[in-house]
Amino acid sequence: VIAPGRWNLEAGPDFTDASLIVGTRQRRLHGSVEIHIRPADWQQHRHRHDPRYRDVIAHVTYYPGPLPETELPPGTIIIALRDTLKTMPAFAFENIDLASYPFAIRRDATPCASLIAQRSPDDWEALLEAAGAERLRRRMLLFAQHPDTASRSQLLYEECMAALGYKLNKAPMRLLARRVTLSTLRGETGGDVDCAYGLLAGVAGLLPEDIATGCDGETRAMIRRWWDHWWKMRGRWAKAIMPREAWVFAGQRPANHPLRRLMAAALLFGGKNPLTHSVATINPSQPDWPARAGALLEQANTPSFWSSRLGLKGQRQKTAVALVGNERIAAITTNVLAPYILAADAVADHQMPTAKRHLAPEADNALIRQMAFNLFGRDHNPSLYRTGLRQQGLLHLFHEFCLPTRAGCADCPLPATLTALFAGPGGRDD
Repeated sequence: VIAPGRWNLEAGPDFTDASLIVGTRQRRLHGSVEIHIRPADWQQHRHRHDPRYRDVIAHVTYYPGPLPETELPPGTIIIALRDTLKTMPAFAFENIDLASYPFAIRRDATPCASLIAQRSPDDWEALLEAAGAERLRRRMLLFAQHPDTASRSQLLYEECMAALGYKLNKAPMRLLARRVTLSTLRGETGGDVDCAYGLLAGVAGLLPEDIATGCDGETRAMIRRWWDHWWKMRGRWAKAIMPREAWVFAGQRPANHPLRRLMAAALLFGGKNPLTHSVATINPSQPDWPARAGALLEQANTPSFWSSRLGLKGQRQKTAVALVGNERIAAITTNVLAPYILAADAVADHQMPTAKRHLAPEADNALIRQMAFNLFGRDHNPSLYRTGLRQQGLLHLFHEFCLPTRAGCADCPLPATLTALFAGPGGRDD
């Protein structure tokens, strides 16, 4: 095991980005590792048809047993642990501390954590804020390189669509935004949200054709309304319709179903006052500008059919279910709207540091927690990265250093970078 990878806290394989050397020929494998009690658990959990498991390189089980080769991705190795563990008298399941999941797998401090531990908390904060500013600068550059308003608006639309797709459906949502461009969506639907939804869901290949089976009267009437718009446009879009297989449904929370996310997109970009227009009113020189930007995304939660539905065949919910929750609003605000606004607005250089520091924090997630653990150890104070800019710093360091490194910390350039940074002539301010 060159690197065990990252312990995945979300849906998908148990470990991602693991690196292994296998057999006498020293074959190197890099990918995900899935762990089960029994080999047949792979079949019972239906991993074969789940695209998140396509890069699994090792299926590790406790009990040995057969599993058809066609079940696993090509080249996947099978490792059964029972017989080996029986030869180890010191091993006991009772010694596995599940309460420390998932960070106890690394007992020794990382090289970068050892370096950072020698610095003051002020240095830690400065490091995170500098890294966060660099991540924001790169995001701003995406928009700034588009000189005209129309192309910047299209990119904002694409980035928001991808963010609405979450991790599982980012790619198909972005593809849909490029097939049904913002100007086309506006021109074809004239500010009618239901018409915009019909076009998006139709080109996505997700608008149901069978409206009778399992649907109540309200749902059937709503589907007919969407089809009233879509059938008039369908002929022109026949070659652009995406296959249903382009979308990921396995492991998806019902609230995150693509059909619900497409309604959020229709509300944000297909109505009379699209997000691309309203965002121009935000002034980043004002302290509350990130909050005001995030408030614009609440338009996605305007009451609609999907406000009380998790699925077309499900029961009507007693309480409203937001199409875009607070955590997703914070993420889109920080990663999409903020860099768009700062790139489009002529913010003076002396105002930029203040504008950046007012970024709202996202919801804590696995990458933020993992990177904080790598840098500051198990016993650090989470308040260190409660600001949006410092969270962005953790994400930047993760994507810039930890993610590309395939052999754990051994080949990571971050320790050398930190050594040079802390030894610079200007101290931590450099």
